[in-house]
Amino acid sequence: MFENLGFAAYDGLALDDPASLVPVDLKRPSAGANDVVVQVRAIALNPVDEKQRAALAKQTQPRILGYDACGTIAAVGSRVTRFKPGERVMYAGTTKRPGSFQQYQAVSADLIAAAPSNLTAGEAAALPLVGLTAWELLFEKMHFTPAADANRGKTLLIINGAGGVGSMLSQLAHWTGMTVLATASPRHFDWLTQHGTAVPLDYHDDLIGAVHQAGYPIVDAVAILYATEPYLGLAAQLVAPFGHVGALATPQGPLEVTALKGKAASLDFEFMFAKSDYHHDMASQGHILSQLATLASVGLLDPSVTTRYDRITIANIKAGLASLMAGHQTGKIVLDGPFEG
Repeated sequence: MFENLGFAAYDGLALDDPASLVPVDLKRPSAGANDVVVQVRAIALNPVDEKQRAALAKQTQPRILGYDACGTIAAVGSRVTRFKPGERVMYAGTTKRPGSFQQYQAVSADLIAAAPSNLTAGEAAALPLVGLTAWELLFEKMHFTPAADANRGKTLLIINGAGGVGSMLSQLAHWTGMTVLATASPRHFDWLTQHGTAVPLDYHDDLIGAVHQAGYPIVDAVAILYATEPYLGLAAQLVAPFGHVGALATPQGPLEVTALKGKAASLDFEFMFAKSDYHHDMASQGHILSQLATLASVGLLDPSVTTRYDRITIANIKAGLASLMAGHQTGKIVLDGPFEG
């Protein structure tokens, strides 16, 4: 019997290598003064899970990865007053501490929120990372107003609208009254419209021409949720003067930003782990998650779960990560069930 079953990576081996992720018996963590210890009930997978695992150097200590999670609080630290044992919470965690690929996880109370009662554990686990990313990009970086119909008349173009962040971003923008244009393969156009997109665009097409043909000479903001370099020039042409271009992917080389200068437009990078990496306004993430939970509880936000596994196992984690890295995943992948080694 494991005290705290975890799935550990020691080296950035190929994902299909049997040693790339292995079961380990961990000590159950104790709660620091500002922590809670969560018994993890469900996890959601994200590309960052595999990117960080694949980038690992060989090490002797296990690295417990995983971010999105929902679970039940087993213990609280001495300074924690907003939560108590037995409550069900959700969070995305931090890159600086052991992650959610374990039965019991210690996490800062600043980073968590109560999970909506109308969602399954898997659905709640699907909200945090993509929800925080979309919220911070749209409202903190691009400075749109986070309230119902507050941005009516504004336009947002999303590059790669059918993925996890894109699906969340389109819903939040739609909630605030924005007109959303988003790219995807035509087979995902129904998914786009179901998640708040007014104008689906085929990513194979001439996107500048397609946006213009749809009746939009310019847009107020462009969110590049895929490779930054191929789309930055397009975004600079389409974005309005004093508008915003947001990007998630780490550039692989220098970026040509000259075209943004003449429009006094901003280039905004979003990385939701920056707050916890640098201890910057960490409590804001718990507050954002609470607002996302409220929207989900009244049916205004769909967690966008498309793939479910009913056990948290190494085989299921690897299968989910392989699907994500193939690059054609729509919505979120969740593992909702007991840990099995």
